[in-house]
Amino acid sequence: MTEIPVALTVILSVGTAAAVALALLLARSTRETRRLRQRSAAADKDLQEALRQQAALAGRAQATEAEVRHLAGARIPDLTAALAHPNVPVRGLLDPSFRGTEVDRALTTVLEQVSDAVTKERLRVDGAAQAAMRGATTTIQALLYQLQTRLQTMQERYDDPFVAEDLLAADFLNEQALRRIQSTAIVCGAWPGLTRQNSHLGDIVVGAMSRLSGYERVQVTNQLRDPVGVVARAVEPAAVVLTELLANALHYSHPELPVAVTIQQGNRGASVIIDDAGVGMHAEEMDRAQRMMAGQDSVLLTELGDPPKTGFATVGQLAKQYGFTASVEPSPYGGVRAIVHIPGEPLLTLLDEEEQPMSPMAPVPRASASSAAPVASALPGHTATQRPAQPEPAQADTTQLGIGAGRTSEPTRPGPADDPQDQLSEDGLPRRRRRRPVPYVALGTPDEAAAPASGGDSAAPARPAEAPQASPEESAQRWAAFQRGTNSGREAAETGTHPQVPPAPSPAPDHGSAVHPDHYADPRSAEGNPQE
Repeated sequence: MTEIPVALTVILSVGTAAAVALALLLARSTRETRRLRQRSAAADKDLQEALRQQAALAGRAQATEAEVRHLAGARIPDLTAALAHPNVPVRGLLDPSFRGTEVDRALTTVLEQVSDAVTKERLRVDGAAQAAMRGATTTIQALLYQLQTRLQTMQERYDDPFVAEDLLAADFLNEQALRRIQSTAIVCGAWPGLTRQNSHLGDIVVGAMSRLSGYERVQVTNQLRDPVGVVARAVEPAAVVLTELLANALHYSHPELPVAVTIQQGNRGASVIIDDAGVGMHAEEMDRAQRMMAGQDSVLLTELGDPPKTGFATVGQLAKQYGFTASVEPSPYGGVRAIVHIPGEPLLTLLDEEEQPMSPMAPVPRASASSAAPVASALPGHTATQRPAQPEPAQADTTQLGIGAGRTSEPTRPGPADDPQDQLSEDGLPRRRRRRPVPYVALGTPDEAAAPASGGDSAAPARPAEAPQASPEESAQRWAAFQRGTNSGREAAETGTHPQVPPAPSPAPDHGSAVHPDHYADPRSAEGNPQE
C-alpha cells in the first residue's frame, strides 16, 4: 500500500516537469509567433512600398516617354516654324512637374542643338541660293542694260511716230523688268550695277518715279533752297531706294489717288517724304518694315514670302551700305509715309547750275516758282499756296547741309533792274554783268524762242516771263520735236537739201512721258521715254 503513493508522487513530479516544459515551449512558441507576425507585417509594408515605388517609376517613365513624344511631335516643329516666323509660339513641357528637373534640362539642350543645326543649314542653303540668284541676275541685268541701249539707239534713229511709240512701250517694259532684277540682285548682295555722275536730288526723284507704272500719279514738290546734289557713288542707290518706296505707295493705293512726294532741305542733309492714301499697314507690319529698312538683321530669301517681296529688304541693304536712313510711319492721309534721309556728310554736294543744270522734267523749287499759279496738293480738292520768293543769299550756308565748311555758292548776280551805279567798279569801269538764275520755261515755238525780250539792257537780256508749267507729256513732245529738228538740220547741212520735219507724235494712251532713268542727270536726254 505504501508503494502506490510513491508511484503517484513520481508520476506527479514527472507530469509537473512536463507541464513546466510544455509551458516553456508554449511561451517560446508564442514569442516566435509574435516575432514572425511582426516580420510578416514589416515585409507586407515593404512590399506595399515597393509596389508604390514601382508604380511611381512606371508613371515617371510613361511621363518621360510622353515628353519625348511631345518634343518630337510638337515642340521641334514649333521651333522650326518659329525660326522662319518669329510670331509662332513654341510650346513648353507637357507635364509641369518636370520643370527644373534633369529631364527638362536635357530636352532644352535638344531644342538648342536643333535650333543651331537648323539655323546653320538655313544660312547655308540661303547663301547658296543667293549666290545662284546673284550670278543669274547679274547676267540678266547686263543683258537688259544692253537691250536698253539698243532701244535708245533705235529711238534716235527712226523718226516714224508709230515706231517711236512702240519703242517707248518696249523700253518701258524693259525698264520694269530691269527694276525687278536689280532689286533681287541687291537683296542677294550684288551692287546696283551702275555708276553715275553727281546729280541733282530733284533729277533723282524724277528718274525714280519714271521707272514705275502709274508715275503720272506722283506729285512732286521741291522745297530745296540750294542746288543740292548727291555724290556719284550714291546716285543709283538713292534712285533705287526711292523707286522701291514709290512702287509700294503706288501699288497699295487706289489707282485714282495721287502720291505726294516732298523734297526738303534740313540742317544736316536732305529728305524725301512719300505720302500715300492707301490701305496702310498694321502695327506688326510696320515694326517688321522698320527692322528690314534699318538693315541691321540679315535677310533670308525664305523670309520674303512666295513670291519674294524685296522692296523693304532692298532699301535696308542699300541703307546699310551707303549710309541712308529710311523709315515708315502712318501717313496723315490714312496710308503710309516713307521718309528717306540723305545725310549731308558725305553723300550731298552743291552743284553749279550753269555747268550742270537740272533736267527740264525735274520739279521747280518753290522759291523759284513762287510767282506761278497755285499747284494741286497731294489730295483731291485741296490746293497748296506757293511760298513767297526768298531773296537770294550772297553765299549759300553749306553747313546747313552738313556738306562741310569752306564751300560757298556763287554770289548774287546783278540783274537788269539793278542800279547802273552799282555796276561800276571803283575805277569807273563797268563790271562784268551776269544774269540771275531763272526758273526753267518750257520751249515755245521757234518764233517765240527767237523773239528778243522787250526793254532792259542789251548787254543783259531781260528775265523771261514766267510761263505755265508744261505737263510731262507736253515737255516730252517739245524735246522730241527739238531733237528731230536738230537731226534734220544736220542731215540738211550734210546733204544740202531741205528735209521735211515730221509732225510730233502723240503720246501713248496708256502711259505718258517721263525722263529716262539713265539720263536724268542730263536735261538733253528727256525725250519722252516712259519708264517704270
